[in-house]
Amino acid sequence: MIWPFNHFRPPRTPPRGTIEAIYGMIVAQARQPAFYRELGVADTVNGRFEMIVVHLWLVLRRIRAVQDAHPFAQALFDYFCSDLDANLRELGVGDLTVPKRMQAFGEAFYGRSAAYDLALTEGDEALALALNRNVFDGASIEQARRLATYAMQCIAVLDAVAPAKLREGGLQFPPPPGA
Repeated sequence: MIWPFNHFRPPRTPPRGTIEAIYGMIVAQARQPAFYRELGVADTVNGRFEMIVVHLWLVLRRIRAVQDAHPFAQALFDYFCSDLDANLRELGVGDLTVPKRMQAFGEAFYGRSAAYDLALTEGDEALALALNRNVFDGASIEQARRLATYAMQCIAVLDAVAPAKLREGGLQFPPPPGA
């Protein structure tokens, strides 16, 4: 007899409620007023998108370090995409334009993630430069350095989360700079 699942291994993809909770936590952290007030991130649709991308990248980076976590990471990314799609439609973007915008968002996410991953291998200043280019449009290296320091603190906190706790959505971010 073949059992439909293994009672001794956690499921590879957390339940949808867990994915929703993790994504909600990412969005809530990205909307913290300190990023906009203290760090000078533009309080615009683009600025908020950039902060969601930074936080999503941080969480996905941690998830990817867990064995057999690809379905987990994919489920979280898919939820991000469905949220963007819903937000575009809510903003009145036409049905014919949404797929093109979604492709641009996907390319932006993957490009930024690759840049941030590469920057991590090169050091704190490289991460600050990548954040300055993407989040601050090249206008504020000092603020980008503060954001890079925050990102490194997030990495330390997230890396300390045990895989089982991660799969349950047991994540926390440190407070943003100036909060």
